[in-house]
Amino acid sequence: MQNVSAVRWLAKFAIGAAMVLIACGFATARFGSGLQLPATTTRDGTLITLSRYLRVPVPDVVLVGSSIAFRLKEEYFATPRLRNLALAGGSPVTGLEIVAGQPHLPAIILVEANVLARPVDAALVERYSRGDSEPWFFRPIRAAVAAYEQRLHAPLTHEQVAVNLRRLAGQPPSDFDNRVYVDRALQQFEGEDPTDVAQSNAKRVAELIRTVEQRGARVFLFELPYSEPIEGSRYAATTREIAHAAFPDSNRWLSIEVNRGELRWADAVHLDERSAVLVSQAMERALALVRGVK
Repeated sequence: MQNVSAVRWLAKFAIGAAMVLIACGFATARFGSGLQLPATTTRDGTLITLSRYLRVPVPDVVLVGSSIAFRLKEEYFATPRLRNLALAGGSPVTGLEIVAGQPHLPAIILVEANVLARPVDAALVERYSRGDSEPWFFRPIRAAVAAYEQRLHAPLTHEQVAVNLRRLAGQPPSDFDNRVYVDRALQQFEGEDPTDVAQSNAKRVAELIRTVEQRGARVFLFELPYSEPIEGSRYAATTREIAHAAFPDSNRWLSIEVNRGELRWADAVHLDERSAVLVSQAMERALALVRGVK
């Protein structure tokens, strides 16, 4: 009798495991084998963002950058099928490497040029550019869990926030006194020489641009405004000089026309929410021009 009970238990276990694998296999087919399970670390936001990008369909416009461009939330843009892969604390080159490593490319790639002195995150590039190297057995399970995670962190749409964005843009600029943060940021920006890393990264960006444009994508660089003291700092000025020397063609740059008097920075470097909305709207107007959209 014990042997019969054991056999029954094993049969039930096998049937249950098979059902789980079938369900996970469906999740793989539905959400794509490129999904990756975000780890429980401080990089969760980055991992969720990059994992979501690997889903199909490929967006029309992708933005890569650092924490400066990270403030330009996707829901600020009315442009459909736009994804922001800017990485808080990261380099725009990391995002560009990952996008370039995918089998299908967006029509337009926007590359932030403010921060070129950070090294590429090789671990992220390897993880999100390696294709289907993960063992087949684990792929469905990870896809199902990643799909669940991404459902929990689904971003807002522009339509959901449009009314609030219009209200926010219509308000006067913030009167927050950020002089303490300006002084601190200026000390850091004056003390850092970005030359070597920025030149190396600019060269790599040029190589990646040639690669993706040969595959049919269009690439534009852009600069986000700093507060006035930071604009003239050693770090900002040197980076700007290197970027424009590497990419002297004005047609390569997305022209962001915004009234700087309306902009404010929470910490002298990163735009506050209202300013990020205004800059996103200016970028959207520039995008419409390069895309030929009226």
